[in-house]
Amino acid sequence: MVKAVAGCSIGLCEGPSAMQTLLVLLAHPDDEVFRCGGTLALLSRRGVRVQVLTATRGQAGSRGSPPLCLPEELGAMREAELRCACRALGIESPHLLDYQDGALSDVDEERAVGQVMGLLRELQPQVLLTWPPHGLSGHPDHITVSRWAVQAFERVIAEGVAAPLALYYLAVPQSVAGRLGLPQLQATPDEQIAVTVGVSAVWEQKMAAIQCHRTQRGESPILKAPLERQRLFLGTEHFQRAAVRSGWDLLPMWLEQSR
Repeated sequence: MVKAVAGCSIGLCEGPSAMQTLLVLLAHPDDEVFRCGGTLALLSRRGVRVQVLTATRGQAGSRGSPPLCLPEELGAMREAELRCACRALGIESPHLLDYQDGALSDVDEERAVGQVMGLLRELQPQVLLTWPPHGLSGHPDHITVSRWAVQAFERVIAEGVAAPLALYYLAVPQSVAGRLGLPQLQATPDEQIAVTVGVSAVWEQKMAAIQCHRTQRGESPILKAPLERQRLFLGTEHFQRAAVRSGWDLLPMWLEQSR
């Protein structure tokens, strides 16, 4: 649960550069494409600086079928895939924390939150985006990263430094999960969805970014589904608002601004 936070002056909230910046904090390479890649591409087209922070290099993931690399090479290969995807989406090169995939719950949490806070101070994003507290799929790494993001968000505000104005969670509405028959997802009640983004204008970009993750292509059943089903799941992205400071709900404002 995100705590209520006090307001702030415009200058403090926006930071010295006032550059429109979004930071998305995720666990693995490929997390950046499926549930938010189109939105990230659209924001970049609208002049927002989009930064991705990934906690691991995905070392515990698939190597592809047949394998595309040796086990010890997977982390480096997945980092290269992540960089390819960021280029395809037209966003900044990613930041990585280099923790072990599948073991984030064992990480020293104070250290990890401190690293996230350091990047928040450096980049001064107005919007922070992450997994919801339940991780959406229930993945332990997603849950841990969400907790780090919330703690860092609250702490930089308490410091009185330039801090994000809004915190959002990736989400899948219950209606969409129901239509697709995805009971394994911890879907969000439709009335709690704050921002819905149609990404048809950047569909090719999003799919190109997904294809960058060559080692993981066989791990997502949606990529083998009929196009209509792919469009239903991947063609619209949804976000739940976790916290907004002083009414500065910038994400929908950015999405509405002219290119």
